Amino acid sequence: MKTYIIISCILFSIVCKAQNNVPGGAAVNPDNYPYPFAVTYFEFQTQGKGLKMAYMDVNPEKPNGSIVLLLHGKNFCGAYWQKTSRALVEIGYRVIIPDQVGFGKSTKPAQMQYSFHLLASYTKLLLDEAGIKKVIVLGHSMGGMLAARFALMYPDMTEKLILENPIGLEDWRINVPYHPVELQYKKELSQNYETIKKYQEENYYHGTWKPEYGVWVYLLSGWSKSPDYPIIAWNAALTYDMIYTQPVLYELKNITCPTLFIIGELDRTALGKDLVDERTAKTLGNYPVLAKEAAMQIKKSRLVFIPGTGHIPHIESFDTFIHIVITFLENKKS
Repeated sequence: MKTYIIISCILFSIVCKAQNNVPGGAAVNPDNYPYPFAVTYFEFQTQGKGLKMAYMDVNPEKPNGSIVLLLHGKNFCGAYWQKTSRALVEIGYRVIIPDQVGFGKSTKPAQMQYSFHLLASYTKLLLDEAGIKKVIVLGHSMGGMLAARFALMYPDMTEKLILENPIGLEDWRINVPYHPVELQYKKELSQNYETIKKYQEENYYHGTWKPEYGVWVYLLSGWSKSPDYPIIAWNAALTYDMIYTQPVLYELKNITCPTLFIIGELDRTALGKDLVDERTAKTLGNYPVLAKEAAMQIKKSRLVFIPGTGHIPHIESFDTFIHIVITFLENKKS
């Protein structure tokens, strides 16, 4: 754990230094940030346009024959899976880490009709191109919603499913008023390091903060100095709308593969808390309750809570998180 903190602090220092020294006032963002592994681009045509989907394909020295697909959250990119992927590769797993269209180093289209079905199908195309027939899918946050949709659409391809603090365990349409894309776009345009850090500290890390968390804030806020920021903000608004309007929780009962929920029990992340009154906001994102209800819907499911941890266990409580993951993958008793 100490080694990870040191590495994270070094990465944070590099990003901060680059942030202040890029000519023209530009900033470090996922497009120009050096990812931990070689990045490949999968090119394809959809909705009348050519797109590129960036991904990392990390191979172990001694393959065990299994492949893990890692799906990132909305406010992140594939790079934040670095430590998770290294740990899995060390014990023989091949790891595929895509940036979804609209995120990270992948294309941010000027126009796109987003859906979880669409993103799942793009991910399937990428896997097909790589000749992959079976995967273990691990999704975090928005990536958890996408992972569930992938498992529903491609049950024969999904060997196992791991949902790490997936959002969408409640239907926000019931209590949160609809927020038009244009209004969300204006909100995205106003984001900066301070507003993003405040949101993540309050919602992801339950009011605490460590230096190693900062790199992910810098990468996200770095977009604001990009000349393409209006397009990036528009994509962020469209994917917010996708999350709000396309809940997957009603279909969890149809997932047939062995499924593991890993939940940081202090997590209270929810869309639209700023759009409702204080009393209603306190009822949203109750992960201890929501996760239990969700796990009960899947016959072959297991639920593990991580105490003292918020929205991102693989960053905040990595040692505990990876032990739980490996135990599940290797069918061991914890």
